[in-house]
Amino acid sequence: MATRLLLLADTHVPQRARSLPADVWAAVDEADVVLHAGDWVDVRLLDELEARSRQLVACFGNNDHGELRDRLPEVARVSLDGLRIAVVHETGQSRGREERMAAAYPDVDVLVFGHSHIPWDTTAASGLRLLNPGSPTDRRRQPHCTYMTAVVDDGELRDVALHRLPLRGVR
Repeated sequence: MATRLLLLADTHVPQRARSLPADVWAAVDEADVVLHAGDWVDVRLLDELEARSRQLVACFGNNDHGELRDRLPEVARVSLDGLRIAVVHETGQSRGREERMAAAYPDVDVLVFGHSHIPWDTTAASGLRLLNPGSPTDRRRQPHCTYMTAVVDDGELRDVALHRLPLRGVR
């Protein structure tokens, strides 16, 4: 049976938005597992996602302090149908990222990360898939706010999709 994933990072709620966009909440409701790569900013969103999602796999980011750091790890890990996934906030500069992360996470098949607010989907020579869903609330220099969905089926990551949110007064 396939497992539906929702990938989020850099939500910055309520700093950048009062809440997640309705499209993202709908994706939360559809997902079997929500992966969040940090920069929550406020613990209330963590509480909401824990209550609303079927399974949450999440880490803290550089803008997360206090209770968020107490409750979340720096690196979160999960195995779904044999696919080994790690979730981390920062991976450093983009140049050389694939090689650095393959060396840092030799026992991982998929690395979900955030921090840059820039969507990213590459595969290292080792086979490690690196995914950054961007931000659903703070597009910065990107044309759209974004998030990702994917499916784990028979131990493989499939149907990775980047979703662009409509521009509605977000930064």
